[in-house]
Formats: sequence, C-alpha cells, structure tokens
Amino acid sequence: MSYRDIRIGTALGLILIAVACGFLPLLWLGLAYGFSGFDAYLPRVAGFTLKQAFFSTFLSLGLALPVALAFARRQFAGRNALLKLFSIPLALPAIVAILGILGVYGNNGKFGGLFPVYGLTGILLAHVFFNMPLAARLMLTRLETIPAENFRLGAQLGFTRAQVFRYIEWPQLAPAVIGIASLIFLLCTASFAVVLVLGGGPQATTLEVAIYQSLRSDFDPARAALLALAQLVTCGILILIAGQFAKEVQVFPRSLAHVKRYDGESVYAKMLDYAALGVATFIILPPLCNVVATGVTRIEFDSSLLRATLTSFGIGICSGSIGLLLGWVLADGAGPRSGKRLRAAITLACLASLIMPPAVLATGWFVTLSRFVDVSSFAVALVIILNALMALPFVWSALHPALVENAQRNDTLCASLGLKGFARLRLIDFPVLRKPLLLAFLMAVIVSLGDLSAISLFGSDSLVTLPSLIMRQMGHYRMDAAAGTAMVLTTFCFVLITLAQSWSREQ
Repeated sequence: MSYRDIRIGTALGLILIAVACGFLPLLWLGLAYGFSGFDAYLPRVAGFTLKQAFFSTFLSLGLALPVALAFARRQFAGRNALLKLFSIPLALPAIVAILGILGVYGNNGKFGGLFPVYGLTGILLAHVFFNMPLAARLMLTRLETIPAENFRLGAQLGFTRAQVFRYIEWPQLAPAVIGIASLIFLLCTASFAVVLVLGGGPQATTLEVAIYQSLRSDFDPARAALLALAQLVTCGILILIAGQFAKEVQVFPRSLAHVKRYDGESVYAKMLDYAALGVATFIILPPLCNVVATGVTRIEFDSSLLRATLTSFGIGICSGSIGLLLGWVLADGAGPRSGKRLRAAITLACLASLIMPPAVLATGWFVTLSRFVDVSSFAVALVIILNALMALPFVWSALHPALVENAQRNDTLCASLGLKGFARLRLIDFPVLRKPLLLAFLMAVIVSLGDLSAISLFGSDSLVTLPSLIMRQMGHYRMDAAAGTAMVLTTFCFVLITLAQSWSREQ
C-alpha cells in the first residue's frame, strides 16, 4: 500500500467516523423508542419544511429566469456593477441579510407594514434574496455558452422573441433547470438561521430548527433523533436528484464574452427586461443598504466584539485548515488514476455535510458524547469539525478541477524525471496549485465565519462568534449594536470574497 493510499484511506476513515457517530446514535434511539415520537408534530414540521422550500424554489426560479435572460440580451451602463451586486448575497452570512430584511420590512422599517415579516412570508423573502441571484448567475452562465451563430441563424429565419427562447435559449437552459431547482430546494430545506429568526413560532418551523429546539430548549434527544432521521432522508433524496447537477455548479459563476443578439429590440421587450432587472434589484439592494447605513455608525468596539471576532477567526482558520487538508487529499485521490468506485466514495464523502446536514450530525454527536462527558467541554472542537465538514463541498469544488488538470499535464513529465513525493510537491504541484489552494481555504473560512447552526447547537456564554453575538444582541433588542456587529462581519466576508473572486478569475 502506497503513502497516497494511506492518506486517502485516512481521510475517508475520519469522515466515515464523523458520519457514523452522527447517524448510528440516531438510528439506535429511534429503534430503542420504537419511533414513539412519531406524532402529529413530525408531519406538521416536515410538511412546512417542504412547503416553504417548494415556494422558495418556485419564486427564486420564476424571478431568476427573466433576470438571466435580460442580462444575456442587454448591454447597458452599470451592467457589470449590477452583476457584482448579484454576487454579494452568495457570500453574505444569513444572519446579516436577516437583520437587513428586518430593518427594511420590520415593524420599524422603511417599508414596515407591507406584509408580516415573521412567518412564511418573511422566510420566502429571505430565501429569494439568497437564491434568486444564485439561480440567475447559473442560468446566465449557461446562456452565455450559446454560440453566436445560433442567434444569427435565428435572425435570418425571422425568429420572434418567443421562438428564440423556445428553440435557442431553452434547450441550453433545460438540462440545468432541474438541477438548479434541486440545489435551491436542498438549501431551503436545510435552512437554519432564516427560519430560526423569521419563523415566528411553532407554526413556521422546519426540521432543522425543530432539532435545535428539541436539544436546546426541550432537551428531548429521542424526538431530536427522530426529526434528524427525517431530515436525513429528505436531504439524501434531494442529493440523489441534484447529483446530476454537480458539474453545473461553479464556486463563482462568472460571465463570458457577450454574444451579439438580434432579438428583443422592440420597446415592449426592452421594458420587460429592464422591469425584471428592476424588481430583482429592489429585492436585493434595500437590505444591503440598510445593513451598511445602519451599521457603519453603530459599531461598539468593546470586549465582546473583540472576543467574538477572535473566536470567529480562530474557528474559521482551524476549520478552514482541516477542510483544506481533507479536501486536498480527497480531490487528489479522485484524479484520473483512480477507479470509479473510489471516485464515487470520495464524492459522497465530500458531500457528507449536505447529505447529513449540520443539525443531524450535531444531534448524533450530542447523543453520543452526552452519555460519557460534558459536551460543553468539547464545544470548540465540535464546532471546528462541523464547520470543516460544511466547507468540504466548497473546497472540493475549488480544488478538484485544478488537480485533475495538473495531473493530466504533469504526471507523464514527473514520471519521466522521477519526481515524486515532496520534491514534486515543491517543484511542480504547489506552484501550479497555489491559487486554487488559497481559493479553497478562503471559501472554507468564509463558510465558517457566517455559520450559525454549529455555534447555536454547541455554543455557550464563553463561546461566542460574530453570528451568535448578533443573535444575542437581537434577542436583547439591541438592534443598533447588532447592526454594528453585522457590519463588521459583512466587511470581513466582503474582503475575503473579493480576494477569492480575484484568484478565481486568474486561474
């Protein structure tokens, strides 16, 4: 057995242990109690989980399609700036966006009273805020791969705007739409912070939040286990459906060269396109402006902010390093030299945090550890490990294509020169992979900085990160202080995402 095989086996074994410690205790509890917790509460929570995910997906796709088509057809002053605006929600921590939505549409907001912000309406608005830009960027990436010859031929045949969509654009979008819908549905199903803050009570609770409440409020591990199993089955099915879409997802969907279009030149068509862009901008811009305008002058530079910042970055750097190390080993193991079974096992391992969401893993770990030790004593380690697993899909997305390309280019050369091990790493691999590695590490740190689920489940009075500090300040009705802390968190994430985008373009 080679050293490479030992590395891959160790990485897979560690992830398998983490998943087993999360799943097996839940299964044991369910069997031991005969799933006695299966009462009216579970169907109601599961039903609301699927309901809000369905409507969130429907609205996000329904708005994203005309927005993507408008971006593909139109060239106008400020187009690049608007595309960058649509990139911000992709990296914005959920709690920051929620605070901005409350500041705009809450009781004291500029548009307060237009609709009830707590409950299903607020959840849908927050999910559309996050997922509509993601769907639009992914669709735009697909549209901009259509050859210019297709549009010239359509113009020669006298295609109307509807015919261009039917015969040219939709065939390019159709293979991706189901995958995009599955991806967004999965994100909404596993949504935690949005439902926790905007749910507004038991009638608007998802499985993820119900697990948290069963552990932290009711201390009912048996019910938490049953809810976690239901969440596991739901997310597992969605992962299987969305698996075909893995190749469509980029860490940063980016625009290609603009293709000359001949359709949509009527005044009516232009009005519809700009109206779609205007509606989408109105959804995204007000919460962002509220966070900046409110938070920039309300930052409280006290010990709690400093401690939360240091804790967030400490956890982020540790979890990012672990996620990068695991992701590097696994992405290298899934290269061209590997068999299909090994590649399939590695892909499943990298998607472990999607198949088993944080609340599911954390519930199993809590049940396991609580029988032997004080869980709070291991809170920091558990948060770091959980965040590393959550970052693994992003690390994989950034590293795997670069490692495959590097192997295809340099394996034969290195074999002929006898380069292997550390010598190859120093002379060949690291100079080529430096930027993808930095990109993957930054993505892992960003995921950790914005995470609220892990710290909510394992946090305490002595373990507070920036997202959990915002939650505490909101819970004590210190909205100005929460806005200031949100501004600090947003600034850090914006700087990191800007660096990541820059390195992504240079690859």
